[in-house]
Amino acid sequence: MAKYIYQHENWTNFVWDEDKIRDLFGEVKYLQGKLNGIMSTIGFSHKEETLLNTFTFDILKSSEIEGELLNYDQVRSSIARRLGIETAGLVPSARNIEGIVEMMLDATQRYENPLTEERLFGWHNALFPTGYSGARKIDVACYRKDEMQVVSRAMGKEKVFYEAIPQAFVKQEMDKFLNWLNTDFSIDNILKAAIAHFWFIIIHPFDDGNGRIARTITDMQLARAEQSSQRFYSLSSQILVEKKEYYEVLQKVQWNTDSDITDWLVFFLNCIRNAFLSSEQATSHVLNKARFWAKHEHTPINERQRLIINKLLDGDFVGKLQSSKWAKIRKCSQDTAIRDIKNLIGKGILRQGEGSGRNTHYKLNE
Repeated sequence: MAKYIYQHENWTNFVWDEDKIRDLFGEVKYLQGKLNGIMSTIGFSHKEETLLNTFTFDILKSSEIEGELLNYDQVRSSIARRLGIETAGLVPSARNIEGIVEMMLDATQRYENPLTEERLFGWHNALFPTGYSGARKIDVACYRKDEMQVVSRAMGKEKVFYEAIPQAFVKQEMDKFLNWLNTDFSIDNILKAAIAHFWFIIIHPFDDGNGRIARTITDMQLARAEQSSQRFYSLSSQILVEKKEYYEVLQKVQWNTDSDITDWLVFFLNCIRNAFLSSEQATSHVLNKARFWAKHEHTPINERQRLIINKLLDGDFVGKLQSSKWAKIRKCSQDTAIRDIKNLIGKGILRQGEGSGRNTHYKLNE
């Protein structure tokens, strides 16, 4: 008796209920255009900063979904070097991080190139440069050579969630998938991103890394949807927030005997909508920062002042701004800190908050 979606004839002839996705799809398209419109008003340096942050969190969160925690500074530094973005505090990056960054940037910066088997194998090799996944040796840069089960990781309580397509059929299924991805332009690219994600997960062609590569393919397809190598929202960050629902809907739809993927499309569109909304909220800080520096383009501000102002604009300043804290952060004397603060008050940039004596503190005027 057939158990999984792929065990049915013509299983990739996916269908869905248009009525159930129409309004949601329309909202996604609206939010996509709105976010692109917001970003078009931001100056080059602020746009670069947002781009760097987006790619950094996308890579961090995609790995975190799989239980792997990467070093933030190493990921950020690797992306900045590869994109030629000048930023302070660059650090050397581990080999595995360089590989993950290389994969993501190849997908998003060269999104117009076809996804071939060779390119896909290159991504897999970049993910596992040592040939090991943790302590386990795996087949790298080739399709899996054994059968595959997705099993819960609870020690002693293993549960089989999914048995992937038999190894003997992986090659032919992947040939069909890649041909569709590169040649079928009959579907909107956002919907195509959702279908590609699900289709690849069902095949599960590699020994390991299938989830991360599925999300990378999705990012590539979303770049195609926007005809842009720039990305100002992170789908992987949102999937991590909705991780429980992500796995539940994949598990549910893999059983559908009629190739109906409506539930998956609803989840995916909701997820990308929430990613747009989160990004819109985050970019409001960038917009405020851009407006502030545009207004004070010709205002004399020294580097000590600039650093503190940026911390306040970014929301990175912990606690209340006091002269003693200013002196500590900028490694200057208390007198210098007070002079800097009074100078900014005189220019209308800072104002004194409520409180006096030891409780004297300051806030941005804008």
